[in-house]
Amino acid sequence: MEGVSGSRRWARSVGIGRAHAKAILLGEHAVVYGAPALALPIPQLTVTATAGWSSHASDGEDDLSYTMTGSPSRALVTQASDSLRRLVDAFKESLGVPGGPHLDVILDGGVPPGRGLGSSAATSRAIVLALADLFGRELTENRAFELVQTAENMAHGRASGVDARAVGSPGPLRFQAGEVRQLSIGCDGLFLVADSGTSGSTKEAVEMLRDSFHARSGAQDAFVDRATELTEAAEQALAEGRAEELGARLVDYHELMRSAGLSTDRIDAMVGAALDAGSLGAKITGGGLGGCVIALTQPEQAREVTRRLHEAGAAQTWAVPLKGLDKHAV
Repeated sequence: MEGVSGSRRWARSVGIGRAHAKAILLGEHAVVYGAPALALPIPQLTVTATAGWSSHASDGEDDLSYTMTGSPSRALVTQASDSLRRLVDAFKESLGVPGGPHLDVILDGGVPPGRGLGSSAATSRAIVLALADLFGRELTENRAFELVQTAENMAHGRASGVDARAVGSPGPLRFQAGEVRQLSIGCDGLFLVADSGTSGSTKEAVEMLRDSFHARSGAQDAFVDRATELTEAAEQALAEGRAEELGARLVDYHELMRSAGLSTDRIDAMVGAALDAGSLGAKITGGGLGGCVIALTQPEQAREVTRRLHEAGAAQTWAVPLKGLDKHAV
């Protein structure tokens, strides 16, 4: 298999790795239980990691420095640094890389954390690719996925793997039980992704949903069956160019998430605003309890939908056109 890192030289002076954000169209939470999920790349939101050698002497215990650009919180930096150390250790163990000089990693992250856009997975992938570039190691896509997935499991508990795949995919994909295939796109229009400005917690949402499943007999099967039905119908509508039906399935999935207690008042208001402004469908995207809304919109409605989303509380928005995505699918 062709590697995602092409360098064969050892110990380059600097290594670069990049990854992008993603949004889940349908399948949140149910994908953890083996149901399918549909994911969309957001190529304009990227993470770039730079790894290089420092002049600091390594004492064998503190052989890694980590810097985040921008103005991250102290808690975020601490959490990211701890995760990075574990990821670097996993990378070295997996690829048989011995210890070396003091390592500096600089992360330039354009994916807002806690919004369900795959920030942690994109960060991990960018770092893994930067390390592979730095150490001159070939890295297959599957090996990259395994390393990112290890980091995701540490960050979120039980991770499905969809984020770890989607942040490296140039096109929209279907993910189920570890298997990935490209999505066929027959629809025009675009997806607007709107940030509510409020962070969610995938780990908290997963645990909350699991507790509710344990509390009510048959609740898990009902949720997963309904999610599977909606996701498969949406996939078919997307492929066959039935945009109205695709939009309707988005709305249905939002109701599934809302009924499970995973939405918020602001998210619900943003979904309602997008629909009132002419979107064909809208829903929460990601783990929930905050995060983002994704809305299927025709180009002629995009300006008004964007305006209404901001009036309803959106902090920022991004547009992902469907046209051309099928040409770049994995």
